[in-house]
Amino acid sequence: MNFLNDLTTVQKSLVLTLLAVVIFVVSAGGSYSLFSNTSLGQSATSLTSALPGPASVITEDPKEPRTEECPLNGALHTKRAKENWTQRRPLAVMIENHEESRPQSGLSSADIVYEAVAEGGITRFMAVYYCNLGDVQVGPVRSARTYFLDWASEYDPLYAHVGGANTSGPADALGQIIKYGIKSLNQFGIGFPTYWRDYQRLGRAVATEHTMYSTTQKLWAVGEKKGWTAKDLKGVSWNNAFVPWKFKEDAPSKDNNLAQATKIDVDFWQGHTSYSVSWYYDGGCNCYKRDNGGVAHADLNTNQQLSSKNIVVQFQRESRANDGYENNVHLIYKTIGEGSALIFMDGKVTEGKWIKADRTKRTKFVDSKGKEIIFNKGQLWIQTVPEGSKVNY
Repeated sequence: MNFLNDLTTVQKSLVLTLLAVVIFVVSAGGSYSLFSNTSLGQSATSLTSALPGPASVITEDPKEPRTEECPLNGALHTKRAKENWTQRRPLAVMIENHEESRPQSGLSSADIVYEAVAEGGITRFMAVYYCNLGDVQVGPVRSARTYFLDWASEYDPLYAHVGGANTSGPADALGQIIKYGIKSLNQFGIGFPTYWRDYQRLGRAVATEHTMYSTTQKLWAVGEKKGWTAKDLKGVSWNNAFVPWKFKEDAPSKDNNLAQATKIDVDFWQGHTSYSVSWYYDGGCNCYKRDNGGVAHADLNTNQQLSSKNIVVQFQRESRANDGYENNVHLIYKTIGEGSALIFMDGKVTEGKWIKADRTKRTKFVDSKGKEIIFNKGQLWIQTVPEGSKVNY
């Protein structure tokens, strides 16, 4: 580069800068060519496509007797399944219900599902997993809300979510997660490969916020690494103060004093028909099958319509958080105290109420005489609607 000696200082600087740019472009192109043909390049590409994940959730040996009762919903499982669940704690996963998220994955495999409006009349689920032996693909996973934390606290679970409301005030879910000591599995702090985005999960492109996925086993594995198994780092078992609900054998009720309820229509917010829910009683399975927005609501893992043995509709006071967040969309529900409830099972309805003494205390459901409800063994679906909402049956 003797020719540089004949150039001024400014000219030398310009020439060296241009050479640096050329070298960078050539090296970057070579690196891309190399890595795009390696497994590393293939892994990066797979971030925008469906990663391997289980679609089948039945892994219990059909020949093995089901003698072990799940403490969350009373369903019977094998001894092998119990050996697994006694080593872990419940897992609560936030799953969205925007129209673009349907059909979701994993709701049919949850032991209990909670449903309430997240914002703007759009409902959201918290699916609680514990007793299912299989690895369940779950999603799309979305953000935390304060009232779901109140229900989750009954189980001291692992709590899987993608961020959450964090405006200072009564709806500050992320602040409350720290304050309450929730065992958070926040995607923002964990990332790939525990969580991944599947942009083609429905065979068509959807917005990014509707694409976050994980599996129950991946999430439990992260919890184990953090020391959150059946016991926490202090040696306290998750069910130290847990009070199970009561369950009965799955058989249609013979109580003729109960009103028939073979179809249930639930409007969370008036005028938001895309999120209205109808449940249809099926005597063949002694269960209720779910429609959402006027169409059958399926699980993407199984391609089967969602159904549940027990449907609870609890009425709670809804209010705005008034925390300064845009359009004041953050909501608050009065989860502590008591209020009216409707309990549906066996094709009939019981009018009663819900009772919850404080955030960590177990919610109780009782009839009009104060007698605790005995549920059918099997999945429970708990829907929270604003006080005064109309429920037809």
